[in-house]
Amino acid sequence: MLGKGWSLVNTPSGSMAGRLGFEPGFLILESGYGQDCDQSLRSQIVDLTGNEFLQGQVHEVVDAVLLWWRDGDGDLVDELVDVLAYLCEKGPIWVLTPKAGRPNHVEPSDIQDAAPTAGLSQTSSFSVAPDWSATRLVARRVGKK
Repeated sequence: MLGKGWSLVNTPSGSMAGRLGFEPGFLILESGYGQDCDQSLRSQIVDLTGNEFLQGQVHEVVDAVLLWWRDGDGDLVDELVDVLAYLCEKGPIWVLTPKAGRPNHVEPSDIQDAAPTAGLSQTSSFSVAPDWSATRLVARRVGKK
């Protein structure tokens, strides 16, 4: 399922869901959902992929993970390792955090510190909604030739 669409330049729909690299047919695991999550962004993703979010323990390999993370949610490394188990080889984990000045804001350094410990690299960060920022994490390439 993971195709050529993992370029932020190649957005299939022009929407934020497209900018995140999602394509029709993608299976996305959502973790950390709460009432404070941006419903517009969630709707765009479901509309683009044509699939509802998978939640909890799943039995499928997913194309991407959408992780809503707030200060006080627990150990980010543990959560990243848990969701990584369901992710296809080249799929990203999008860590969505409240922007600076919002309740439960997460410092960018918290993500930068947790990613390598979980075997991930940070590739980009940007605003995805009025109250949320997104950070893209991917599996580190070991032994690149």
